Order: sequence, then C-alpha cells, then structure tokens
Amino acid sequence: MSDLTGLWCVLEVRVTPNARRNDVRLVEGTIRIRVGAAPEDGRATEAARRALARALGLRRPAVNLEVGATSRTKRFRVNGIDGSEALRRLAG
Repeated sequence: MSDLTGLWCVLEVRVTPNARRNDVRLVEGTIRIRVGAAPEDGRATEAARRALARALGLRRPAVNLEVGATSRTKRFRVNGIDGSEALRRLAG
C-alpha cells in the first residue's frame, strides 16, 4: 500500500495472547496489546494488528507487521500518522 500522506512510523508493541479481553494501552512508555486470540497460525498477530489500527483510529491496511510474527514483541509500520501522534492517540 502506498502512503499518500508521507507520514508513517514504526511502533514496537508487546502482545499478550489468550487474554480475557482485547485492549491496547500505553504503560510506562510501552505499548501493550492484549488479545483473546491464541498464538496459533498468526491469529494473535492479526488480532493485535486489528486492535492497534482500531486504537489509532486508522483502517486496518494502514497497519502492517514488519518484525516479530512469532514473538510477543512485534514491530508494526503505521501509515498515515507520525510517531508522536500515534503515542498521543494511544495515551488519550
């Protein structure tokens, strides 16, 4: 997907699968995502991508996994906003 605005950032997140509920929060400077999906066949990663996009107020295609498909620590490229705006949206 091409980014028409020229704005983008990379966010490192910590994902907790098999959670009771889905949420995204900023804790002591770390983005933490809890998802109910199991860490099988990429389901938890996809759930985290969707949750992050929703929390940022962006469409799902704007958020793409860069690194960490099988790790709890993941990096997502987010198109359409810069890093400071992403953190502001997650904090508020």
